[in-house]
Amino acid sequence: MRDTLLKLIHSDPEADLDALFNDLAKQIFQYQFEHNRPYQQFCLSQNKTPDQINQWKEIPALPVTAFKFVDVLCQPIEKAVRIFHSSGTTAQGKPSHHALFDLEIARAAILSHFKRHVLNQNEKMRFYILTPSPKDAPHSSLSYMMEVLREAYATAESEYYIYQGRLLSEKLLFDLSEETRPVLLIGTSFSFVHFIDFLMDQPEIISLPSGSKMMDTGGFKGKSRTVSSHWLYSMIEKRLGIPADYCCNEYGMAEMTSQFYDGIAGISHSRIYHAPPQTRWQILSPFTLKPVIKGEVGLLTIYDLANINSVSAILTEDLAKEVNCGFELIGRATGAEIKGCSIDLDTLLLG
Repeated sequence: MRDTLLKLIHSDPEADLDALFNDLAKQIFQYQFEHNRPYQQFCLSQNKTPDQINQWKEIPALPVTAFKFVDVLCQPIEKAVRIFHSSGTTAQGKPSHHALFDLEIARAAILSHFKRHVLNQNEKMRFYILTPSPKDAPHSSLSYMMEVLREAYATAESEYYIYQGRLLSEKLLFDLSEETRPVLLIGTSFSFVHFIDFLMDQPEIISLPSGSKMMDTGGFKGKSRTVSSHWLYSMIEKRLGIPADYCCNEYGMAEMTSQFYDGIAGISHSRIYHAPPQTRWQILSPFTLKPVIKGEVGLLTIYDLANINSVSAILTEDLAKEVNCGFELIGRATGAEIKGCSIDLDTLLLG
């Protein structure tokens, strides 16, 4: 099962992988049903067992809220090699948590899709990383991802530019102004917003070397204001000289092992997220949990087989709609929309 998963992760996403994915998804569901007690209780509450499943779309999707309250694991948490916490908390102050037991799978999922969508034809670039380092944020899945990417694809002089919660804007500006080769700026969307705010007060405008790229993640709603992706990429082009088509957005979360990208940096794209080979997705009605028609907004459901030791099928709290062969993110669901598919925590806490 593990070897098949690694083979799938490294597969050509353009290949016909539906049969392979479906067979592996059913195997992993069987494994998770047998070894993950909270998930088993949830599936039984939905009257779904492995012998009833023929297609991956039928696998019960666990609401992401569950990761806040129980250990969604197939192995004892003491054996985990990494435990990630989400940045958000519930009213009870509980962060979501997700444990990894196999770093080879996690690294493969991170590296293969990033290589296709962000580096593309580049082998290595200097990374300007606008996140804390794993040393400063040991429970951040994003910081872990950045370090995996840095070790594999970044040049030796690459650095992190957030330290002790502060964006090092002055140093970042100085270092960028000295660049003579294409670089990659990579970090959270609002780190770039804060850097743009800083640049607005500076007299000079940087024009980074041709071929420079930018990858952002985390959404465009901050604590003080909301911006659009169009505004951010327009300002990145205006203040740093990176064209919008060389900017790429990543969608991921602490509860998932894989990531989605909305295009290929350096190639004109329409901001539609496409699935890596080890994932699939559906858009479900928040009221019926049935698939909506193409173009209709619903809750994004992710099937991430790289989550082999937790739960592969996750019902997110993100609204999306199907567009062409991918999905477009609309925003976060409201409390009323989430309530329509609320989870019975008592069921999960049994045993």
